[in-house]
Amino acid sequence: MDIVYIRDLEIETVIGIYDWEREIKQKITINLQMKSDFTKAAENDEIEYALNYKEVAKRLISFVEESSFQLVETLGVRIASIVQGEFGVTWLKLELGKPGAVTGSRDVGVIIERGAKADGGSY
Repeated sequence: MDIVYIRDLEIETVIGIYDWEREIKQKITINLQMKSDFTKAAENDEIEYALNYKEVAKRLISFVEESSFQLVETLGVRIASIVQGEFGVTWLKLELGKPGAVTGSRDVGVIIERGAKADGGSY
């Protein structure tokens, strides 16, 4: 299996359940792995045959910056839906973190895995 990844993408957005969190933007971090078949891209050395990580990142940055969710879980599910629906990704693993949300912790967050990871298996 071939995987395209985006690591430590930082985006500011309104996220949280407390009144003070609804008044400010906070940083979230995204780590994303996406199943992709590199065969055709490698044979042709052309971006049109590859999963374009820059386009994925630009789309997620735009979406997250404009969003205003209370729960990290909701944001994570929406991100996963965008990646699968708009970019044709059949399997992904998303780690969405909210740095500073818990005192003494680097970050807290969610891990979402969607789709078929390898031929014959699904998660």
